[in-house]
Amino acid sequence: MEPGEALSTASQIAVALAGFAGVVVVFRREAIHDWSALDKFRLRLLLANSVLPLGLCMIALLLLTVEPALTSVWRWCSGVAFVVFLAFGITVNISSRRLHLRQLQDASANFIFHLFATLGWGAILLQLCNVALLGAFWPFFTGIVVQLIGAMFQFARMILQPPE
Repeated sequence: MEPGEALSTASQIAVALAGFAGVVVVFRREAIHDWSALDKFRLRLLLANSVLPLGLCMIALLLLTVEPALTSVWRWCSGVAFVVFLAFGITVNISSRRLHLRQLQDASANFIFHLFATLGWGAILLQLCNVALLGAFWPFFTGIVVQLIGAMFQFARMILQPPE
């Protein structure tokens, strides 16, 4: 699969997942302002894990259209992804610490949060490695895929689990 096709497909998935966030909100009995802090945090994760890959796909598709073709397009994309993912990781870390530690420990399937935090930090390091050494498409796309899979898990969790 060509990078442009893969990015286009990933952007369509990201838009669908962002739309699913609306489905989650509509099917809840209470208004979003009445949700627990943990449920609001999960909704923010779902939205961020959908919107960030969409933005990165759009940037990459834009850079692919530049004529003459940029030789280091994947280094540039990974550089942008590194900054975006690092900011996202720091923000999620700070937000999760604001929640009461007891509330996070009692949350069911908490290991999924830690698993995706580890995968996310791995994707951040992979972006840095791609900027410095590789210059390939697959490390950049791996970061996008990690974000999209995280969004899929957040959506499934919010649909299948009762509100906190």
